[in-house]
Amino acid sequence: MNFHNVVFETSFGTLKQLPKSDLPEIAFSGRSNVGKSSMINKVFNRKNLARVSSTPGKTVTINFFRVENIRFADLPGYGYAKVAKGEKRRWAELIEGYFHQDRDIALVFQLIDMRHSPTADDQMMLQFLIENEFPFIIILTKCDKLSKKQRQERMESLLQEVPYADQITMIPFSSENGEGVEAVKQIIEELAQE
Repeated sequence: MNFHNVVFETSFGTLKQLPKSDLPEIAFSGRSNVGKSSMINKVFNRKNLARVSSTPGKTVTINFFRVENIRFADLPGYGYAKVAKGEKRRWAELIEGYFHQDRDIALVFQLIDMRHSPTADDQMMLQFLIENEFPFIIILTKCDKLSKKQRQERMESLLQEVPYADQITMIPFSSENGEGVEAVKQIIEELAQE
């Protein structure tokens, strides 16, 4: 698969706008400012494929990208406190609606900041993915910000903090130094071949 051939397809801000699913999809999910856009840009080796912002809550639409026979969905971040209630409700409806539509979701990359315990929103999302039997992998972002000792401690803590952690693939990832990029690409390529 040539990751350089990725193309931005379209964005949708409301559930009614979402087109039917006609290709296997890989979704990027996580709280606001966890690094979804940075991860997408790093995996596809593009600077501005997904818009990156230091302000949480910037992605307010579902953005679709495509490479060959696989589609990627960059979901809006959840859990940002400084957003109006109506906007939060719209995001929740959009994200939930995305998952509850009859979509061909091949995998969800669930992003969690490795430096911290999963938030209540992260736990809710993990529970949702588990209960609805969506295949997912946890991407531990910002791993480059931790020392070797801190990383080891966080990995041990995550085994207690994440339900069924022993059965879930967790990949430390850095959009700064590229750690985890090859592992993610390999997973995408395997899904594209199915």
